[in-house]
Amino acid sequence: MPSGLVALALGGFGIGLTEFLIAGLLPQVAASFAVSEATAGRLISGYALSVAIGAIALTAATARLPRKQVLVGLLVLFVVGNLLSAVAPSYPVMMLGRIVAALCHGSFFGIGSLVARDMVAPERKSRAVAVMFAGLTVANVLGVPFGALVGERWGWRAAFWAVTAIGVLALTGIVTLVPGRVDGALPPTAPPAGLRAQLRAFRSRQVWLTLAATALGYGGMFGAFSYIAYTFTEVGGFSSADVAWLLMVYGVGLVVGNLIGGRAADHDRDRTLVLSLLALTVTLTAFGLLAESTLASVILVFLLGLTGFAPVPGLITRVTDHAHGAALAAGANVSASNIGNALGAWLGGLAITAGYGYTAPLYVGAGIVLTATAVITVAACAACRKRRPPIDVRVKAVHPKNQEHPS
Repeated sequence: MPSGLVALALGGFGIGLTEFLIAGLLPQVAASFAVSEATAGRLISGYALSVAIGAIALTAATARLPRKQVLVGLLVLFVVGNLLSAVAPSYPVMMLGRIVAALCHGSFFGIGSLVARDMVAPERKSRAVAVMFAGLTVANVLGVPFGALVGERWGWRAAFWAVTAIGVLALTGIVTLVPGRVDGALPPTAPPAGLRAQLRAFRSRQVWLTLAATALGYGGMFGAFSYIAYTFTEVGGFSSADVAWLLMVYGVGLVVGNLIGGRAADHDRDRTLVLSLLALTVTLTAFGLLAESTLASVILVFLLGLTGFAPVPGLITRVTDHAHGAALAAGANVSASNIGNALGAWLGGLAITAGYGYTAPLYVGAGIVLTATAVITVAACAACRKRRPPIDVRVKAVHPKNQEHPS
């Protein structure tokens, strides 16, 4: 495994921590700035919105620059944003720090996934992307407990100082370990020159179908996950203290699913995507039916993480392959996932508000993911037909001299 992948994974880990740790620090942050819980919660929603915007805007703005330089600049932005949060004297400065840090999130994973796949042989590209995203999945496991633990012992600012230090380490690793000439190392992912050329990638029907599957796949999983704590406590009979370790079980599933999905996608990507999304649909449905069972809930929340993240490496390499390595398409994939998250959470909330109970988001999520399965199936069939050579059905004419005449 190239050492540069480790540096990219460390950057992903730091960015993931920034996204997740704030959830365990909100009470302290709210008390420190004398704001309400709802106002403090905007530090999460503001981050998510900035990720969706930054993934497109920064990727487009840096279209002509070498990818390694862009990654270095993005991590500098990340360090500055977390430093602002660590020293913030007021809530507005804290929000500014969150926004600055979030702007690099989508572009880092979009461009970083292209760099990761160009550091390995073509048949290992999905696994390389999975290694990079391993940092994010591990952060999902450790983010909330890390923030809560550090915040309890040394205060919430210490957590942001720690993430700033991780950002500096990742920045150093990328400067020293990521090759300077990964751009165009492999013809399929050579970066197009300029924004206009990158926009041409969106003429591909396959790109749009893959982005739709990404939004729907993420939306179904995270729409259900957004309300999973209520499912545990109100339906499964768990105590609120149990939620933390149950979320860690989910996070372990993410790590395992990411690695399995990357390896499987290198073997047969479209089959892996169809089967993993179908497995996620079944998992969500089974979870809704068996949520009252504590044992089934533990098993199914692990499977939710596993099947939910197994499609991710394949979806990323699929969209970048059909976009011919356009970084803007990779950034759009990250934006699509965040739009899907928002859509899924909104639809799940509507189902609860309508009185269908705390298992309703699981069934809503299953329906959304089933739609994603249909979309990627259509995309895979269309791609297969395009690769298959046409059958020559023309009837060869018989020359008059060769025709047999009756006597």
